[in-house]
Amino acid sequence: MKQLSIVTAVLLAFGMQAAYADRDQAIRVNLKGYEEVPAVSTVATGRLRASIDDDRQSIEYTLSWRGLQGSVTQAHIHLGQRHVNGGIVLWLCQTATNPAPPPIPPAMATPPCPVPQMQGDPVEVSGTLRPGNVVAITGANAGQQISAGEWDEVLAAIRAGVAYANVHSNLSPGGEIRGQVKAQGGHDHDDDD
Repeated sequence: MKQLSIVTAVLLAFGMQAAYADRDQAIRVNLKGYEEVPAVSTVATGRLRASIDDDRQSIEYTLSWRGLQGSVTQAHIHLGQRHVNGGIVLWLCQTATNPAPPPIPPAMATPPCPVPQMQGDPVEVSGTLRPGNVVAITGANAGQQISAGEWDEVLAAIRAGVAYANVHSNLSPGGEIRGQVKAQGGHDHDDDD
């Protein structure tokens, strides 16, 4: 009986270790103009690569794009299901004309959006998102009921697939490219949403 207890304890320990290993989740998103609402006819494409770390309460991300027909003005993660526009919850990059609200603490400031050397060249921006980066949804979308700092609610939306990332430009102020965001349980998938 004692051997059975030891074997059971070892198996439970390995099972728990595997469960904790799956807590980090990958995000892989392709961004396209036809995913915008309304759809945008653009040659631009982009990618968002990110990893959710529950223990550190953070999302490490890299956003890249190429071929924007306009000049980049800002990039975000919004709360909204496919084919629906929603409020901004996380800023991915900012510009002087479209600054992100200051995070708490200020050391977690949103990085500047990169400018390509030549129009259409690929660019990339990386950063870390934490609870202090979550902004309140205001204005016409205030009914979505996300307040500043509500990290768990934003992660729940990402895990449920009801968030999207997009890159805005001066020619497409509502967004030039967009892709639906969904966490993918610790595996590195490349989804063509």
